[in-house]
Amino acid sequence: MDGKIPEKGFLCFITRLFIKNHDGVTNRNVRKQYGTLAGMAGIAVNLLLFIFKFIAGILSGSIAVVSDAFNNLSDAASSVISFISFKISSKPADREHPFGHARIEYISSSLVAVIILFIGIELLKNSIGKIINPGTVVLSTLTVIILGLSIVLKLWLYFLNKRIGKYINSYLMHATAADNLSDVFATSAVLVSVATEQFTGIGIDGYMGVIVSGVIMLSGIKILKEMMDSIIGRAPSKEIISLIENYILKYDGVLGIHDLVVHDYGPLHCFASAHVEVDANEDLLKSHDLIDHIERDISIDHGIHLVIHLDPIVTDDPYVNELREKTERIVKEIDASLSVHDFRIIKGSTHNNLIFDVLMPYYCKLSEKEIEERIIEKISEIDKTLFVVVTIDKSFVSTPNQKAVK
Repeated sequence: MDGKIPEKGFLCFITRLFIKNHDGVTNRNVRKQYGTLAGMAGIAVNLLLFIFKFIAGILSGSIAVVSDAFNNLSDAASSVISFISFKISSKPADREHPFGHARIEYISSSLVAVIILFIGIELLKNSIGKIINPGTVVLSTLTVIILGLSIVLKLWLYFLNKRIGKYINSYLMHATAADNLSDVFATSAVLVSVATEQFTGIGIDGYMGVIVSGVIMLSGIKILKEMMDSIIGRAPSKEIISLIENYILKYDGVLGIHDLVVHDYGPLHCFASAHVEVDANEDLLKSHDLIDHIERDISIDHGIHLVIHLDPIVTDDPYVNELREKTERIVKEIDASLSVHDFRIIKGSTHNNLIFDVLMPYYCKLSEKEIEERIIEKISEIDKTLFVVVTIDKSFVSTPNQKAVK
């Protein structure tokens, strides 16, 4: 799926019916309306399924069906949290929260995960009790219809949340969609257990209840882990890194980019900083104007708040260019993952100071001291009059600095 709301079909119909300006997903209010729509649909469907399944479970004597009913109740509670979350996260920035309130989605998703885990643990206890003290399960047409309807509605909710989550870039919607899909498998397992016991006499109801509770708990653990990574501060995605780098490099006058740092304050709240290399001989005001244009344009086009540090580099000095090429080759021979930036030479009467930074990714197996010592040793073999000053930078993204192709 491309993440866009389809131009035809029921989803298109309800979005056009309930959401004004439904294409403007970069607008906080429109995004809130999408979250509200998905949340209300989740509350209505899950409450309905809880009531029907609970009744069917009591009548049939199936702990697996009752367990699945309470799973739907937890999903309804999750939808309530989702509904409230979108209202809070859409609030504009204020004095206490200058970066906005969008990260509330991560906290809300964590609460959803905790609820799912709690329900899963309780259902596991009940299922073990059913294994120890099995009862009779009675299959009825009503039970089959309710479980079948549950599978269909949960699949619909899965596609609804998946599509909207991708369209508005919502971790909370993705978490809800994953929970909906696990419910489809869980309910299918319940239906199999009830039918098996009815037609073969083999009592697997309690065991299926254990499987259902396990699926529920695994879903909660997965969501909780993803949200903890977001709250702690996960690495930016390759997509956002590529978007920012390629956007900057497309401008004439940009020679390279390095030291890109991306901060995520929730959907539609992306802040970034980068060092952009320009020709040192270019007029300073012209280069500054170029940087201003890039910062303003990427904010308008992609909603990214970008701050750029200007790095002037020498491009017309044969000695500097030759030494830069040799240094880059030496650094690559030491470790192919390393890269050089901020390269400059300060000439003196007795020696020249060679100053540059080396970008070191986290997966590099060498230590900073080893890298520095090897670089200095190799460069000294080229020219003993050079005094080498190396700064080792840690990479905050998964790709090295890029050079513009002009």
